[in-house]
Amino acid sequence: RSTTLITMTCERPAIKLYSTIAKMNQRSSHHLYSAAVLLLAACCHAFSPPQHHHLRPSVVTSRSSFEFSSSSSSCFDNNNNKHHRQHASKLQMIDPSLSTSVSSSISSLFSLTGPIPLLPSLLLNTLLFFSLKPKLMTMLTPTGFAHSLALGTMLWTTLGWRGWTVCVLYLFLGQAVTKVGFDEKTKLGIAEGRGGRRGPENVWGSALTGVLCAAAAVQAAASASTTTTASTESLFLGISSSVWILGYVASLATKLADTFASEIGKAYGKTTFLITTLQPVPRGTEGAISLEGTIASIIGGLSLSIYAYGVVGLIPTYQGVGVATFAAVVATMVESLIGATLQEREGFGWMSNEVVNFLNTLIGAGIAIGLGVFVLGM
Repeated sequence: RSTTLITMTCERPAIKLYSTIAKMNQRSSHHLYSAAVLLLAACCHAFSPPQHHHLRPSVVTSRSSFEFSSSSSSCFDNNNNKHHRQHASKLQMIDPSLSTSVSSSISSLFSLTGPIPLLPSLLLNTLLFFSLKPKLMTMLTPTGFAHSLALGTMLWTTLGWRGWTVCVLYLFLGQAVTKVGFDEKTKLGIAEGRGGRRGPENVWGSALTGVLCAAAAVQAAASASTTTTASTESLFLGISSSVWILGYVASLATKLADTFASEIGKAYGKTTFLITTLQPVPRGTEGAISLEGTIASIIGGLSLSIYAYGVVGLIPTYQGVGVATFAAVVATMVESLIGATLQEREGFGWMSNEVVNFLNTLIGAGIAIGLGVFVLGM
């Protein structure tokens, strides 16, 4: 039998990684795994070091192609040792800039300033999502999983790990509160469909406003890098980057406040009123509010705002916590008003829950941005 020894290949490490993952991928027929294989191979190929033919020592020896006699074995051993000494000296010729480049790429993923490169963000999100897939698939449908991966990549590219974790916290807290009293809500027919799992329509209905604010914040920061005077504030559409980030946090705080109000109100609301008439209505009615749900909405909006300020420092001042929380609670009330007056009415069939969610987050972000500019002077 022929035995092959490949000592080193610096030309294309992505090819070896692709081959290994492809063999593992044959065990699963799920299309998402196939997409992950192609994604990993493409990203690794993009980060492959340039070809250096003088750094490609490769030795292939075959037992079937050599016949050794007892008189020549010691000579071969000496030649083999000499070859390994030469090979070790060639390894020392590798450019140290390669390891520096890899270290720089990793550190850039956790930078606190500036946009993050797209390909590293995409690769990291793919690894994180697939490592957490068993847990995430209890929260998301298969298509929701894929869309959430795209969303996570966008957020990591624009706002880095800090903005990304704010959205992840929203997802986990929102899912947790959805499960509160779920059996009772199911019996009443007011529980979320699909066991509370989110699809792509839920993903973008909740986070599209946040993505737009994140992209605007990056544009404002980019405009600052092109200015020649240090006193010029970074603006996009007349709004600074810090205010756009406040709008991002407020949009997710608004959706979490709405989720807390809805789910806690349906589970524990003792008396629910229609927001337009204040007449008692059954739990789960569109536009209904309750004391328990209102308190829960304040807790939901405040928790996400505190995290953005106190844990990751995405909001620069504690006043921003108050602004984001106030915007979230007010926008949740407006969402109830929209549900009571427009949703499920004739001529408004297009006003689905996802559309209302988008309008809800848009209102919350708008209130926060307005207060940030005119009240906080940001």
